[in-house]
Amino acid sequence: MKINPNQLDRGYLKFKNEFDRAVIKTLESGWYILGKEVEKFENHFKEFVGSGYCIGLNSGLDALILAFRALNISVGDEVIVPANTYIASVLSITENGATPVFIEPDEFYNIDADKIEAAITEKTKAILVVHLYGQAANMKKIRAIATQHNLFLVEDCAQSHGSKFEDKTTGTWGDIGCFSFYPTKNLGAFGDAGCIVTNNYEIYEKIHMLRNYGSKVKYQNDILGVNSRLDEIQAAVLNVKLEHYNELKKERISLAETYLNKINNKSIILPEIREMADAIWHLFVVKVENRDKFQEHLTSNGIGTQIHYPIPPHLSKAYGYLGYKKDDFPITENYANTLISLPLYDGMTEEEIMYVINVINRY
Repeated sequence: MKINPNQLDRGYLKFKNEFDRAVIKTLESGWYILGKEVEKFENHFKEFVGSGYCIGLNSGLDALILAFRALNISVGDEVIVPANTYIASVLSITENGATPVFIEPDEFYNIDADKIEAAITEKTKAILVVHLYGQAANMKKIRAIATQHNLFLVEDCAQSHGSKFEDKTTGTWGDIGCFSFYPTKNLGAFGDAGCIVTNNYEIYEKIHMLRNYGSKVKYQNDILGVNSRLDEIQAAVLNVKLEHYNELKKERISLAETYLNKINNKSIILPEIREMADAIWHLFVVKVENRDKFQEHLTSNGIGTQIHYPIPPHLSKAYGYLGYKKDDFPITENYANTLISLPLYDGMTEEEIMYVINVINRY
């Protein structure tokens, strides 16, 4: 049996007729930018997360970049960010001229809230939380720290659509929540797409202008903006996905629980869920000391895997100018060398997941 790390066509085929109708309807409308589908999605998604405002954007990275731009964070400012995140989170900080200050993760692979305060300086302007792999970070404590030190709180929810800490959805704890709808996400479009959510009307207004050349009214440009608009076709796709989100979430949780309950191998460290948090299982990541050997075992049995992420941002060539070196963040670097993502996707069958489990248990 051959099993890919992800199988995106399964998600399309699951609701093929609905997707086809939505896309054709949009094409036949003759209106392709900032139309009714985007407006419908923005209204639906803000209700989904429980936020006052939503703005559809071109990508999750654009959402993060424009979030910090709207907060006037720039050269000379520092932003606290988890060291083990994907580089896009860090790019949003440096794209605005600010400096990332890296924090080690905790045992749940999210930013360690207990290490944040020691990193705050007079230059610190914001904390960027990343809800990695689909599980919410310790938001109650982080929110308290941000409030105490008068810092902006931005949430990178690219992997946590609909997950919660206590009774609040990720993206609503901070000043701005940023989402990606890249095709592999739990709520994925069929191309690049993203959005921000906020309860602050001034932030909403500013990002609303920033996404469309700095304009409220066509040809009247009030600020320096960019072109970062969620297009109508992707919004139409996302509107279909949102209607089925609870069904897709239930399926993915069931698959993850099967892994948790039936993987039985002392060499494999399974993920844990934080108290008061939930997980939507964007990725199912396990820890294995001899990862290369384990990955070879799976590959030889037809099972594809992925590594998220083998090179931490502080060790990337792109951020060599920051001056970090190996062993500066040992927990992050250990995770980068030992974590591996197992296959998990919409439409994965019981036969497929049991095959993966049996191969793992034979390792």
